[in-house]
Amino acid sequence: MSVTVTEGAEGAGEAPRRKGRLHVATVEALRRMIVSGALPPGQKLREQELCDRLGVSRTPLREALRTLAAQGLVALSQNRGAEVAALSLDDITALFDVVSTLEALAARLACRALTDEEIAGIGLLHAQMGRHHARGELPEYFALNQQIHRAIIEAARNPVLLDIWERMAPRVERAKYLPNLQSGRWHAAMREHDAMFAALGARDGERLAALMRQHFANGLAVVQSAEADRGSAD
Repeated sequence: MSVTVTEGAEGAGEAPRRKGRLHVATVEALRRMIVSGALPPGQKLREQELCDRLGVSRTPLREALRTLAAQGLVALSQNRGAEVAALSLDDITALFDVVSTLEALAARLACRALTDEEIAGIGLLHAQMGRHHARGELPEYFALNQQIHRAIIEAARNPVLLDIWERMAPRVERAKYLPNLQSGRWHAAMREHDAMFAALGARDGERLAALMRQHFANGLAVVQSAEADRGSAD
């Protein structure tokens, strides 16, 4: 995975825009590393090491760490410094309980409001996601997976629902990535998305809501099973 951000040297008028782009790029690079497990829970985030890895100075790195801390992905402490926030089974269970409820509601609302053009757009994302799945490209698959879930939330036309979902999205994305690391779950998740898109295309909100709830429940079951296996090994 390429994570290089790099800082450039533009004219004075470009400086504020460059600073904003650099912040977004640094946050995104670190977020990808945390979500994918390249930076696992509890790992110390050493500034110089990350600066060298991303090609940025300490200031944008520190700003990015504060942003990720606000999103629940990084823990900041005066004594321990910055580290990747822990992610327990209880955390994942709580997140999945809430987000599955939100997305089930969004499914019902979206199926009432979606235009033919919006369904076609989600269909293109779904087809592209399927191609990445067939090629075994998990990061690319997962990025499109998130776009599809976001598109359904946005199609609900409910700004309060969107606001709540967006605040939870970084932590949920990280939790959802874990079960898909197992190939059996990844294949099953793709089949579930096929069924969800069929329900969306038919504008069957109740079926789509039920499928979304089951989608999260199935992912949670895989995480719980893996946790139980680790407990037995210990």
